[in-house]
Formats: sequence, C-alpha cells, structure tokens
Amino acid sequence: MWERASVAILLFFCAITARSQPPAEPGWSFDDLDAADPTLLELLGDQGWDIGLFAAFATLAMVSFLRKSIPLKYLTLVVSVLYMGVYKSQLISVVNIFGAMTGNLPIFSYSIAWYAFAAFTVVTTVLWGRLYCGRICAFGALTQLIDAIVPARFRFEVPKALEERASYIKYVILFGAIGYYLLTREIEFYRYIEPFWMFTFEASTALWIGLGVLLVASIFVRNLYCRFFCPLGAALGLISTLSVFKIKRWSECSQCALCEKTCEWGAIRKRQIVMAECVRCDDCEILYDDRERCPHWLLEVKRKTRAVIGSSLSL
Repeated sequence: MWERASVAILLFFCAITARSQPPAEPGWSFDDLDAADPTLLELLGDQGWDIGLFAAFATLAMVSFLRKSIPLKYLTLVVSVLYMGVYKSQLISVVNIFGAMTGNLPIFSYSIAWYAFAAFTVVTTVLWGRLYCGRICAFGALTQLIDAIVPARFRFEVPKALEERASYIKYVILFGAIGYYLLTREIEFYRYIEPFWMFTFEASTALWIGLGVLLVASIFVRNLYCRFFCPLGAALGLISTLSVFKIKRWSECSQCALCEKTCEWGAIRKRQIVMAECVRCDDCEILYDDRERCPHWLLEVKRKTRAVIGSSLSL
C-alpha cells in the first residue's frame, strides 16, 4: 500500500514539474552559435582596412586611366607592385578560373575585399578591355616599369608575322591548363605557368631560376610574359572582345600606321586594334589627342586653312 502511495506521489510531482518547464524544442538548439555569427556591418568593419586600401588603389587606377595621365599611370604601376604585389601578394590567377568553374571560391563573408577586387577586374574588362593587365596586375606593372627604365637600344622588336602567331601561345596554355585541371583536379602546376608567386618570396630553386630567365628576357622583349604566355591575360582577352567602350578611331587611321608603330603590346595589326591583345596602355589614345603628331589633326589644320583661303578668294 505504501509503495503504491509513494509511486502515486512521485508521478504527481513529476507531472507538476513537467508542466512548469517550457516545452522543449525539437532537435539540437544552436541559438548560442547563431547569435555569435557576425553581421554584415561587423564583417565590413573587420575588413574595412583591406576594403579601403583596395578602393583607394582602384580609384587611383581609374583616375589615371580616364585622365590619360602618364605620371599618374606610372604612379599606379609603382603602387600596384608595392600594394598588390609585395603587401597583398594576391593577384587574380588562373586558379580563380578553376575555382569559378567548380564553385570553389573564397568564403564571401571573410573575403569581401577579394570579391571587390574580382568584380572590379571583370567589370572593367567588360567595359574597357584588359585594363587589369595594363594597370592592376603587379607582375605586368613590374615588367612595364622595367621597360620604362631599360634603354630602348637593348630591345628586340619581334617581327609582326612572328608576333601574331606567338600571341596564340597563351590561349594554348589557358585551355591546356583548364583541361589538365578538369582531368586531375590538381592546381599546384599553376606555379609553372604563372610567375605571380614571386611576390610571396616562396618557391623552389628551379622556379627562381626560371623567373630570373623570364625577367632578363623581358629586358629585351618588352612585356614578354603578358603578351605571349599569360593564361589569365588570354581569358581576359576573350572577355574584352565584347567590351563596351572601345578605342575611338579617326577616318585617317585606315591609312596611318603611327599608332601601330608606337603600340608596345602589338595590339594594332594592319591598322586595326585587336581588343584581345589591347591592355588600354593609353599610348595610341594619347596620340589621338596630340595635335602636333596625329595626322588627323595636321590634316584638319590644312583643311581649315584651305577653307579660309577659299572663302577669301571668293570674296
């Protein structure tokens, strides 16, 4: 009897206790973990320094490009080497193409500055062409600075016929790299087709020797890697064929070869601009506005002079 009473009392208190407790949520509760997730504003605050630095650099690059300022262009190249190369050691790479193909990209929450960098690269390429290659890439900036320092007498001008054929090498490297990656899912080989690792100062002896040979060769053949071997440049070149704001041309350009001789990237062939090869270096665009060198403006002066003389004679 006492045992039955004890069991009844125990059940009674258990029922009261159960009613006094809040209903249990189904499954595991991750409220504490969810509350710890940072907000977008917090993420922006944590990465504000990186985002701000890139925004400042991108602004400098665009101002130098839109104003067609040679001093600002070379300032941009120096900043690119120091900031994008030495400080960040982070350039757009063929590895990012592999990641875009397989959805294996950096986590957005912790890589906002990188995504701004990638978006800037794609958007500017769609709008103007290979602006990234001409101003943003630290390795390309380094070779352009080398070219500006080395006397012109050391340069070897690649024959036009050879240059046109050699420009396809980078496309072979690009599609070969994509095919190899899709077959093997290996990415370590990228170091053998891209020298951007140099800014990390970490590589094997063989890679350093190869880089040394490439840089020495770049003294004699300007922008050697960018023009003939860069797979990323090939990918951006394909996009740039659809660019919105193309370089303007005068009617006289069909007869004049001044810009073609001036272009250091071999992007003007038979008086036609090859957008896939053009990096918007400004050389030809500055010539277009040079009223003392561009035949368009010289002929314009002659036409106006003749018109004035003709009108005077008619009077």
